[in-house]
Amino acid sequence: MKEIGVFEAKNKLSELLDLAEKGEEIIITRHGKQVARLLPIEKPFDRAAARQAVEEIRKMRKGISIDDATIRAFINEGRP
Repeated sequence: MKEIGVFEAKNKLSELLDLAEKGEEIIITRHGKQVARLLPIEKPFDRAAARQAVEEIRKMRKGISIDDATIRAFINEGRP
């Protein structure tokens, strides 16, 4: 986290925006007192990537099955 005075922040705004874009947090001060925080924007939820991940999981699951007896054995195995 970088701390910078308001006068210097005005003169270096473009540079500060570059830092924020790279993930850095910048605190802006006035007379030594913290007054503002410049943060990177969180990336929005990527619905297409989430759908792709779900499809990949579904493809991996195809052909994998567990019969009742095996499930019952798993349940019983966990019992004391």
